[in-house]
Amino acid sequence: MRKILEGSRAIAETINACKPSVVSAYPITPQTHIVEELAKLKADGDGHYEYVRAESEFAAASIVLGASATGVRVYTATSSQGLLLMTEVLYNIAGMRLPIVMTNANRAVSAPINIWNDQQDAVTMRDSGWLMWFGETNQEVCDLHILAYKIAEKLQLPIMVNLDGFILTHVVEPVEIETTEKIKKFLPDYKPTEFLDVNNPLTLGAFATPEHYFEIRQELHQDIIDAKKAIINSCNEFKKIFGRDLNLVEYYGDKNADTVLVAMGSVLGTIKDAADELTKAGQSTQGGPDGKIGVLKIVAFRPWPKEEILSHLERAKNIAVIDKSISLGREGILASEIKQTVGGEKNVTSFIVGLGGRDVTVQMIKKIYEQAKNKNEEAVFVGR
Repeated sequence: MRKILEGSRAIAETINACKPSVVSAYPITPQTHIVEELAKLKADGDGHYEYVRAESEFAAASIVLGASATGVRVYTATSSQGLLLMTEVLYNIAGMRLPIVMTNANRAVSAPINIWNDQQDAVTMRDSGWLMWFGETNQEVCDLHILAYKIAEKLQLPIMVNLDGFILTHVVEPVEIETTEKIKKFLPDYKPTEFLDVNNPLTLGAFATPEHYFEIRQELHQDIIDAKKAIINSCNEFKKIFGRDLNLVEYYGDKNADTVLVAMGSVLGTIKDAADELTKAGQSTQGGPDGKIGVLKIVAFRPWPKEEILSHLERAKNIAVIDKSISLGREGILASEIKQTVGGEKNVTSFIVGLGGRDVTVQMIKKIYEQAKNKNEEAVFVGR
């Protein structure tokens, strides 16, 4: 069913169609419209989940942790400071192997306080044990939520689906909202084999000595790495049922590009527009473009799609990684991941844009393209 909806409401309708049993969240800008719509669906009799109002994001995460531990499908959402407040619980959720799906509407973190978009909140959680995905459009974000439940429940791993606050959460555009009946062809009813039951006692998150803790963490680490194969298989199944592509990474532009721009999230739209303009301008001048250009979109930040990234960057001479976050005192977090992946032979530059909601323009991307040919060891901030 194709509808014209605000992004947040499209997510809420998609979650409702996935039939969670428990929803709990605390409102925070720019996530609020998602849980507001879920509360309305429940109040109107269209949502058949238990909606639990929480007094904080920490409480909301704890509520869905407890509900998930009893063997039911759950959902929560947050942003920015709310995500950071959940930190302790997020580590527990991953360590307890609970298949929770959470939406994070990316927003800058304080201080100073800022309600606009960047991705600092999400990337700060990269080591928590959650699978982390970033959507470029609201359609992709909705599709990623359906995929997230499939993967989370199959692998017993929590998944965070990220979308840029305001840029996507509050934009109104056409979205295919899938019905419960069609989703069920892809996402069966959740039937866990182990869960809290008074008739079959079980301990989750028990005390672990050094004798056992090491191997438990190693197993979680390996399972996150191994999740890639299951995701690829489920993406192929998703395409057969829904007719739309989902991928760990996506490449746009010339396959033999000299310069490749790498990023996550909605900024990819602006980057692709800039790449198109640069290519067109180069083709219209005598002698052709100064260098070919490509764009690499990272959808799966965890598990890290190393082989897929390498396959798209092997021919590139210059790699410009465009981050809407920064590891303060170092460089962009995505840039660090790319550098570690491609090794020291490539010219990889970290570009920082969009912090605190600063507009990212086509002209800025063109400037990044030109500067990507330079050897920059330090992060380059491009604010205008």
